[in-house]
Parts: sequence; C-alpha cells; structure tokens
Amino acid sequence: MNKKIIFCLFSLFSIIGFSQSMQMESYNFGEGLRFNGESGNSIRLTGYAQPMIDLKNHTDVEETSSSERYRLRRLRLRIDGTSSNQRFGYRFQVDLSGTSEVGDNTGDYLLDAYVSYAVTNRISVLFGQRATYTDNRELFMNSNSLQLVERSRLTSAFSSIREFGLFVTGRFRMNNGSYLRPYFALTNGDGRNAFDKDLGGLKVGGRLDYLPFGLFTNLGQFRQIDVMREQTPKFVIGAHFSHNSGMSSRRGRASGEIIYLNSNDEESLPDYVKYGVDFMLKYKGFSAIGEYIKSEATVPEDITQRIRNDGSISTGFLVDGVQDIDSYVRGRMMLGEAYNFQMGYLFKSGFSLDTRYTHLIADQYSFLNNATFYNRPNYYTLGVGKLMSRNYGFKIQASVTYVDGSLGVNHDNDTATDEVFTDEILFRLITTISF
Repeated sequence: MNKKIIFCLFSLFSIIGFSQSMQMESYNFGEGLRFNGESGNSIRLTGYAQPMIDLKNHTDVEETSSSERYRLRRLRLRIDGTSSNQRFGYRFQVDLSGTSEVGDNTGDYLLDAYVSYAVTNRISVLFGQRATYTDNRELFMNSNSLQLVERSRLTSAFSSIREFGLFVTGRFRMNNGSYLRPYFALTNGDGRNAFDKDLGGLKVGGRLDYLPFGLFTNLGQFRQIDVMREQTPKFVIGAHFSHNSGMSSRRGRASGEIIYLNSNDEESLPDYVKYGVDFMLKYKGFSAIGEYIKSEATVPEDITQRIRNDGSISTGFLVDGVQDIDSYVRGRMMLGEAYNFQMGYLFKSGFSLDTRYTHLIADQYSFLNNATFYNRPNYYTLGVGKLMSRNYGFKIQASVTYVDGSLGVNHDNDTATDEVFTDEILFRLITTISF
C-alpha cells in the first residue's frame, strides 16, 4: 500500500484513538458518526465515495473519435472535532482515491488539516491547510453537494482550491436582519503546503459576502442544491480579491513548477492578482449561481533566465520566433477572465434538472490559449439527478456537456491548425454514497 495512504489512515484513526473515553452518540445515514467524550470533547466522522464514468466524443471536419474512462472520482474521510474547551476545534480530511479536485492524478491525499479558535461568537481564526476563501463561490461547496456532476471550467481554470496559512472568518448580523460575512486569508501562495522549498512570497486576500435576507437553512450557503426548499428567498452576493507575491506556477496551485532567474541567478517571479464577484439564490427547490472572475499578472523586468523541467537553465524566451520575455512569462500563466451561470430545480420527489453555461476569455498571452488543455471558450451543460435523501446520503447524477472547439484544439498530441475545428461532447455519470 502507498506510504502516503498509510500515513493518512494512521493519522486519521490516531485522532480517534487518542480521544479520551469517546462514546458513540448517534449515527444518521449521510451525516456520519458522532462521538462524545467525558470531558466535553466531541468528534464527527464522515465520508463518501464517488464512482464515476466519463465518455468523450470528438468531432472535427474529417473524423469522429471517442474515449472513455472509469474511475473512483473521490474517496474521502473527514474528522471534525472540538476539545473540552468548545472554542477550540479541528478538521482532518483525506482523499484516498489519489485524484485531485480537478481530475489530475497528483497522489496528494491530504486535503484539510487545521485547527480553529472562536475568538468571539462572531469571529474565528483557523491555521493550517483548507479550501481558501479567495476562490470563486463554487469552491465553498462540498464535492458531494454539487448541483452537477463536476465543477465548472471556471473553477478548474482559475482556482487554487486549497492553501496553507492563516484564515479569519466573521459573521455579523445587521439591525434589519441581514448579515455580513467577511473572510481574510494569509497563505504561502503555493496551494497545498509545500514540504520542499517554498518559493516566492506570501499571498494575501479576502472575501466579503452580504446576505440581505438572513442566513440559509442548515448551512445551505455552502451546498448547491436547495434540499431544504427554502420557504423564503435566500440570497448571498460577494466579492473576492487576492494578491500572490512571486508565484512559481500557473495559478498558485503548486510551488516550483515554473521558475525564473535574473542575471545574478536569483529567483525573479511574477506577481498574480485575481478578483471576482458571485452570487447564489435559493427558493423552494430552485437554486442559481453566477460567477465572474478575472486574473492579471505583473512580470519583473529583471528576468533573464528560466529553469527547464529537467533542471537546466535557458535564456530563450521565444514567442512567435521573437525573444519576448514578458509575453513568454504571461503565456505560461492562467490569465484572462471567465463567467459561469448555472441553475436547477429540485422536485419534491428528489429528481433535479440542472443547466450551466461557462465562458472563458483568454488574454492574448495566456496558458488559456493552450490547444491541448484549454482554448475552448464555451461550455454548455445539461444535467439530471436523483437524491435519495435530503442529506446527500445517496444520489445519482448524469450530465451532457457540449464544448465549443471552434478556436482549434488538440487531441492525442495531434497538431491543430486554424482550419481544424473540433467540438467535444462529454457524458458523465456519478454516484455518491455517504455514510
């Protein structure tokens, strides 16, 4: 068995084993096991598995081809707990499927590992690794509560997902019954914790959410489907911003993937700014989410060299046959903007109908123009699902996505030209089983 899996499992069950005289309080299907200790501490153990099928069809001017993939999309175990002093809490979550949030086989099993402290009833401080508050709203949602089979392309293109650092959250009730929820994050700017050399500077950012009609029912602000069928309209609108000083990857999701040097062989890395606005609405089974995001970069003027993947150093920064350092650096980063709109309706029978439209706009020099992975401006998705319980204990979802390949895309490392127009049809089926 992989050593990382063994370590994660050992850490997970050690938390339970070292808890003082824990006794099971309750078990509800889909909501996990609850344990209480004699000293007032508590633990909640939850988890879920998501087997998934992907079918992809490519259509261009000459031929049609298809591919398929069967995999365990997620296999997650999570522990949430509090100490005898109820102001202290913690979370530990692992994914034993070996698949990252966006589908890359990274082998990173540790998702969340942080401690929290409630400074007051309104303000909490967290330290460790967790989903960041400076991404788009969809990243606030647990993967087992998604409205459609997968997250939007906006999320996979721009989000850093999880980061390591200091997080502060707040919740303030206004006199008219509305709420303000501010968030602050100070992280290493390299996604999940970098156990090797941490390159670049820190990332600082935050978010401000406004809820004009009060709080959502049963944490509904952090779940996509309106399983609670809100009896009065619930709405949240927010804005987020982040500044990453010296980033060594495409979007701040890793450390050391892309490194530049100056003439003194010192690291010289670009800054990365990301900001956006988003909203969510729920009412009597209907739910809607809208998101806009934009990213920009500042490239240092003293860059003279770059480190290749094999560790060698090059002074070549060719763009269209011309030495252009600024454009070359930008071309390796996720720069541009995107829109995502989705909505759906959950019938009382548990069936749901959902739809989504995502639009990406790449800057002139951006990795979003890469014909193999991106360079697809429009995504149209229709989905259907069946929830067997209101707590996401068991559900089945399917979706069909039409991908606009009119800009010319690559498949199987074939070279696409402006004369080759390739569209894609994606079919996805996923089952979620929670305990």
